[in-house]
Amino acid sequence: MPAPLARLGFVGIGKMGAPMAARLHAAGHPLVVHDQRADAVRTFADAHAGVVVARRLDALAECEAVITMLPDSAAVEAVLLGEAATPGLIGVLGKGSLLIDMSSCAPLRTRALAARLAAAGLDFLDAPVSGGVKRALDGSLAIMVGGDALVFESQRALLGCMGRTLTHVGPAGAGHAMKALNNYVSAAGLVATVEALHAGQRFGLDPAVMTDVLNGSTGRNNTTENKVKAFMLSGRYDSGFALALMAKDLGIAMTLGSQVGSPMRLGDAVRTMWDEAAADLGPAADHTEMHRWLAARRE
Repeated sequence: MPAPLARLGFVGIGKMGAPMAARLHAAGHPLVVHDQRADAVRTFADAHAGVVVARRLDALAECEAVITMLPDSAAVEAVLLGEAATPGLIGVLGKGSLLIDMSSCAPLRTRALAARLAAAGLDFLDAPVSGGVKRALDGSLAIMVGGDALVFESQRALLGCMGRTLTHVGPAGAGHAMKALNNYVSAAGLVATVEALHAGQRFGLDPAVMTDVLNGSTGRNNTTENKVKAFMLSGRYDSGFALALMAKDLGIAMTLGSQVGSPMRLGDAVRTMWDEAAADLGPAADHTEMHRWLAARRE
C-alpha cells in the first residue's frame, strides 16, 4: 500500500469518480473532494470518514496532488485554468503540485493544457481509464497515462489504488488519445458483434450458442466475452457505461484522426451509428442498449 499523501484533492464525484475516490480513501489518502453538485460531495463525505468537502476550488490549495474526473475538455479546462471570475487550480496550487486528469478529453487540447500548466510550475498527467463502474468499484481499471515518464513512475502506487493495469503511453495527451482510440475499437467491435447476432438469429441460430462459438473462435472480443450474455441477452442493459459517453469518445477519436492526417472511414460510419443511437435513446441509456436499438431498426 502506498504512503498516503498529506492531502489529496479529487474533483468530480460522479458515477466513476465516486468509486475511484473511495478506493483512494480506503488506501488511507486524506481526501478533499469537490463537485458542482453539493449533494454528491456531501453524500460521499457522509459515507467516508475524514473526507473534507471543498465548496470552492481554493479550498484545494494545500493539496500535493489533485485528480480530476470530469465530463470533457471544457470542464477540465474550467477547473484547471478558471473561467470568468472563478480562479482555476493553476492559480491556487503551489509550484511543484501535481494535476492528474482521469477524464476522457480531446488529446490536442490536453497537450496545450499541459504546456500552460508546465509554464506555471505544475506537473501534469493525463490518465484516462477503461473498465466502467464495475472495475472502478473493485480497483481493477486499466489506466493509460500520458506525461513525463518520471512523474508517472512517482505516482504508480497512487494510480495503483484505482487500477490494475497501468501503462505509460507517451507524452502529455497520449493517454487521452489512447483512450479515445481504444473506445473506437471497442465500439466497432460491439456493433459488429450485435449485427452478427441479429443476422444469425434471423437465420435461426441461437444467439447464446453463437456467443459461445465466437468466444472459442477468432471473433472473440470484449463484447462477446463480457457484455452479450450478461447485459444484452439478459435484457439488463446496465453495464454502467453510458451510450452517450461512447458516442462522445468516438467523436474525439474521429476528430483526432482528421487532425493528424489519418481519417478513419470505418470509424466515421461507426460514429454515425452511435450518434444516432444516442439521439434516439437519450443520455441515460447504457451503451449495451445498442443491441436492442439495432434490433428495432431492423423490424
